[in-house]
Amino acid sequence: MTDLTCFRLDITDHVAHLVLNRPQALNTMNPVFWRELDHVLQQLHRGNDARALVLSSTGKHFSAGMALDAFGGAITLDDRSPEGRAAIFDLLGGMQATFSRMEELRMPVIAAIHGGCIGGALDMVSAACIRYATRDAFFCIQEINIGMVADVGSLQRLPRLMPMGLLKELAYTGRRLSAERALASGLVTELFDTPEALVQGALQSAREMAAKPPVALWGSKQALNYARDHGIEDSLRQMGWLQGAIWSNRHVHEAVSAQQQRRSAEFPPLAVLTPFAEIPSP
Repeated sequence: MTDLTCFRLDITDHVAHLVLNRPQALNTMNPVFWRELDHVLQQLHRGNDARALVLSSTGKHFSAGMALDAFGGAITLDDRSPEGRAAIFDLLGGMQATFSRMEELRMPVIAAIHGGCIGGALDMVSAACIRYATRDAFFCIQEINIGMVADVGSLQRLPRLMPMGLLKELAYTGRRLSAERALASGLVTELFDTPEALVQGALQSAREMAAKPPVALWGSKQALNYARDHGIEDSLRQMGWLQGAIWSNRHVHEAVSAQQQRRSAEFPPLAVLTPFAEIPSP
């Protein structure tokens, strides 16, 4: 168990469970939140112990989004000059990159959402592979209600997850989307009666995923993300290259043998990643 300022992290049986852990502040997102999330995602990506990730939360709401008080102190957006406005591009780029790390993580990511998932929190969970929710959960593109455009991923990722007409309605009005409508629209995969059942359901799914060959999970995520952004012909061509790169007769034999023998299969982990800049010089 690793306790951070904004999160709690546990890795058990190859499943990482990252919990937003500032319930007294409605799990709002301040600069520390971004630093810790970015660090955790980098470490999970480079390592090979975790094979699936569950993201859940504590308190009344999953997250109320950006900590607005940060804009009065830690974060300053200078709109007084073209140079200051240009700098907003790089500030936002860094924030966007953190959520993109979740999308690019070498493992499936399940977001377990209870209560409100508001503003930046919706940006974050839109980068997950799968979203589960409690029946009392709701989603809100809050930015329009405070005079700005949602800018950290919702408007870019959600068009691929739900009907465009419904998304435009939410983006233009700031209305709440109920869990039932989120399920019907495809944003959410399954609903649970309580937060406890939600987390257990998400962890159970993650355990099922973690029992598969990690390189096949990586390959499946690569193929799905590529197909989302490309045409069928290009995606089929990429699939041929991808399958040729990761095919393993040993993995297939182990999976089939384990099923026949009614036992758990054993698969090797992904390689630990060491960035080139961190390799010791000879």
